[in-house]
Amino acid sequence: MEQKHYVGLTDKQVEESRLAHGENILTPPEKESVWKKFLEKFQDTIIIILLVALLASLLVAFYEYFAEGGKATVFLEPVGIFIAVILATLVGFLFELSADRKFEILNQVNEDTLFKVIRNSNITEIPKKDIVVGDIVLLNTGDEVAADGRLLESVALQVNESTLTGEPVIRKSADEADLDHEATYPTYEVMKGTTVVDGHGVMRVEKVGDATEYGKVYQGSQIENKIKTPLNLQLDQLGVLITKMSYSIAVLIVIARTVLFFTRGVEGDMTQIIQYFLHTVMIAVTIIVVSVPEGLPMSVTLSLALSMKRMLSTNNLVRKLHACETMGATTVICTDKTGTLTQNQMRIYDTDFFSLREQRPGADESGLLIQEGIAVNSTAFLDHSDPKKPKVLGNPTEGALLLWLDSMGIDYLNIREKGEVIDQLPFSTERKYMATLVDSPLLKRKVLYVKGAPEIVMSLCKQVLGSDQVQEMSEIARQTELKLLGYQNQAMRTLGFAYRFIDDTNGVFENGKLMLKDLTFLGVAAISDPVRADVPEAVKETMDAGIAIKIVTGDTTATATEIGRQIGLWKPEDGEKNRITGPEFAALSDDEAFNRVMELKIMSRARPMDKERLVKLLQKQQQVVAVTGDGTNDAPALNAAQVGLSMGDGTTVAKEASDITILDNSFTSIGRAVMWGRSLYQNIQKFLFFQLIINVVACTIVFLGSMFGTSSPLTVTQMLWVNLIMDTFAALALASLPPNPEVMDRAPRKTTDHILTPYMRKWILVTAGLFILFLIGMERYFSVYDITSLTQFNLRDWFGSFVQYNGEAEVVTRYELTLFFTIFVMLQFWNLFNAKAMGGTKSAFANLGDSLKGFVFVLLIILGGQVLIVSIGGEMFSVTHLKPVDWLLIIVGTSPVVWVGEIIRLLKRKK
Repeated sequence: MEQKHYVGLTDKQVEESRLAHGENILTPPEKESVWKKFLEKFQDTIIIILLVALLASLLVAFYEYFAEGGKATVFLEPVGIFIAVILATLVGFLFELSADRKFEILNQVNEDTLFKVIRNSNITEIPKKDIVVGDIVLLNTGDEVAADGRLLESVALQVNESTLTGEPVIRKSADEADLDHEATYPTYEVMKGTTVVDGHGVMRVEKVGDATEYGKVYQGSQIENKIKTPLNLQLDQLGVLITKMSYSIAVLIVIARTVLFFTRGVEGDMTQIIQYFLHTVMIAVTIIVVSVPEGLPMSVTLSLALSMKRMLSTNNLVRKLHACETMGATTVICTDKTGTLTQNQMRIYDTDFFSLREQRPGADESGLLIQEGIAVNSTAFLDHSDPKKPKVLGNPTEGALLLWLDSMGIDYLNIREKGEVIDQLPFSTERKYMATLVDSPLLKRKVLYVKGAPEIVMSLCKQVLGSDQVQEMSEIARQTELKLLGYQNQAMRTLGFAYRFIDDTNGVFENGKLMLKDLTFLGVAAISDPVRADVPEAVKETMDAGIAIKIVTGDTTATATEIGRQIGLWKPEDGEKNRITGPEFAALSDDEAFNRVMELKIMSRARPMDKERLVKLLQKQQQVVAVTGDGTNDAPALNAAQVGLSMGDGTTVAKEASDITILDNSFTSIGRAVMWGRSLYQNIQKFLFFQLIINVVACTIVFLGSMFGTSSPLTVTQMLWVNLIMDTFAALALASLPPNPEVMDRAPRKTTDHILTPYMRKWILVTAGLFILFLIGMERYFSVYDITSLTQFNLRDWFGSFVQYNGEAEVVTRYELTLFFTIFVMLQFWNLFNAKAMGGTKSAFANLGDSLKGFVFVLLIILGGQVLIVSIGGEMFSVTHLKPVDWLLIIVGTSPVVWVGEIIRLLKRKK
């Protein structure tokens, strides 16, 4: 292309433009400091409750230490809570930090790419960031467009706008007469971040950096999303519930003990009275501390962190912990088309070459004509850097033809290099065809090859090359038109092919036109961006799980609808109510759009802000929205959604705005993420079921002890140990359970649902009640009978002591306290199996082999840890050595906890 008449900017004009309009760089988002990221972890409601409990626990510890001459061990409880808080916050922080580092490596971009511009009347190359408004930039096939600008010249220019509109090939022209009124952006404008796939042109830069369309979308993607995740909301609910209940019990204790004090008559001096009431307040504070599930933040964080790590093996790179679980609550997925549902690579869908209706192009003359016609009459290339996945360089449509030859083992490049091109007419939108005159070494003749719009190519033909003989064109024209109509109804691109042997090469082309007719028609090819093979099944699985799917694309309505049909989302009987275009959607009022968003299945010709508006309207409908996207156009919606899912080969902007990056670009990986999220939530519920039973039992024991004037049979250090092994290790055990495919058979939970289901509440109270009765009975038996071995335990005496107990506090031995402590732990040990199977009908021992490194290993640690503490804990833990026979009796005697659970689950299975 001749550019001598373009002068371009002078050096002085460049500086003036840069001062007036800025540099061609995107303002990066302000990075949060590491400390700020860490401190944000303390904003969680449960963590805040824990911090209050930590303060209260410190008050109790100081009171016991100074007022009652306690030992330094009284500070173990606040130390334990402090460690729980730090671990729960630190684990999540470190995992997110690690993910950020992986993401930065994945998302590296080179801003120093050189671009050809005209300055001072010379063509020169400068980095992208140095381009300014007013620069004249040369565009060639394969070039990225560095800024927004207006075309000054264009020849057969086609641009891949998928980063902004989802459209892989858009025709561009400097001639305003060629304006396509359906195009998202004017035909005579090219936009930053798009790529030239064919032809060449010259543009004048009109916008750079943040002012470009790409920049506007990038800035929109940085707006902070304040929407809380479903788990955040449910844990906030739980925190409020725990706070209300613990404070209510604490107030009840203060009132009850005050009433008891005055009804018994005031005794002692003022110091004793003050000490009594101070002790009462400390008991109330202890109740608050005991009621808080210290292990819950750890359980949630561990579950999220383990899932975050494991999901990477299923091609889901999770950047933000909450995204793991939020995927499980997703009710709507807004997906783009190109690259997510389709392969983002044009392919031959079908061919109808009349001489090859039942065979591939071979070594016969008709086969060689097709091979050479495709190979020579083309400007595209294939990059075989990855032999398993050749990459198209140039026009995607021509590339699809080359890939078709390549799939049959035909080397297009060898054919192209052997043939001598005598003359060529490049494709243009005016002609709608491309023609190449070649001296063919394969056919030993000069051949004219033509390909283009089938109706244009057929109008140049007189006859058809059939498998048996040359037939008149009129005989098959109607048949071909019907076939083409079928392809076009499926939103496919079609090409027609023709040839003619040439003896005299003079006058074949004149004034940019083909002067010959009477060509021989070879046939047609239908080209499409095919649906990924795994998508229809993945979409079905997702919809069966109760999740609505909506296609949002910049492509045409016909193409979007056909893709919707192929993946099983849209049916012809759905009609127009389920489809809308971006401009139509933008024209709707907020109320009208609000009323339509749930029924929509396909939005075509969508612009970036249309998709974002759709997401926000769905959220107003109390929907949990996940958005998939790989282009800059998807970034605002990715950021606005509860979960943004970018593709591994997507743009920098899309990945920056997302929470999860799908490394293999597969919709199937999205289904796996949903399964992981639902399983993770289920594991958190299992931990809550297990933990709250312990808390209810512990609170009740402290409450009853305070009401009847006795001390708790569990010491502070013993309670700390229970918290350590039961909170932390139980969290590990339940968090390490593998995902359960059965969760995909259920509907998504509602954001208004409480994390404690009615089923959970019922069985927490029933199980805790039975444990409390058993433990109180044990304590009463120990108070009445001084036993030296558990083998002396008599069930009849136990019932008798429980009924006849006169309410007077008796001193129990350390051996008996050790028994009580160990029995308490073992009841929870066995109940961990019930927690594992909670809510289902499967046996608690099912799939234990899959959990050897997780659940079973943690169980062994809990059991081994209890044996170790009892054996060497001594004075610090107020324990003494137990005999092997005692251990056997305790383990066997407490095991009915799981056997009763197994019977209940068996009866459920029978039903």
